[in-house]
Amino acid sequence: MTLEETQEQELAPAGEDWMQGAGEALHELLVSAQRRGCLTAGVYESAKLMNVDPDNVAFCVLAADEEDEGDIALQIHFTLIQAFCCENDIDIVRVSDLPKLAAAVGSSEESGEPRDLHCILIMNPNEDAWKDPALEKLNSFCEESRKINEWVPTIALPE
Repeated sequence: MTLEETQEQELAPAGEDWMQGAGEALHELLVSAQRRGCLTAGVYESAKLMNVDPDNVAFCVLAADEEDEGDIALQIHFTLIQAFCCENDIDIVRVSDLPKLAAAVGSSEESGEPRDLHCILIMNPNEDAWKDPALEKLNSFCEESRKINEWVPTIALPE
């Protein structure tokens, strides 16, 4: 066994349980942020908010189904959002199941229009740092993912 293999083995998270725990934490965080009014949905809305107040962004979720993978404009937006998040130390994850995401946060606005769920930002509700156990768990998940060179990990939401 080489030194690199030994280090990877030490850094590697606990597999399926680790991913499942992250999915449950993400679901809890989304529901909690929705209740608190700290959730912004939509690629353009998120980009505007990050431009105006990047220090208040606590977490970012990018979501796309298989059919969205061929949307070049969306992929360009994702690349720019990922770069912005990395530059501003904002943890970011990907979700590949829009229906589950819609079930967690609601698929339509209060006006009845469908929501753009391709990008969701979780904001800090005030100047004090928001201490949410699910957010802390996801921050740890992202930190561990970066240790194994997975800069934007994909999370599966629970059923």
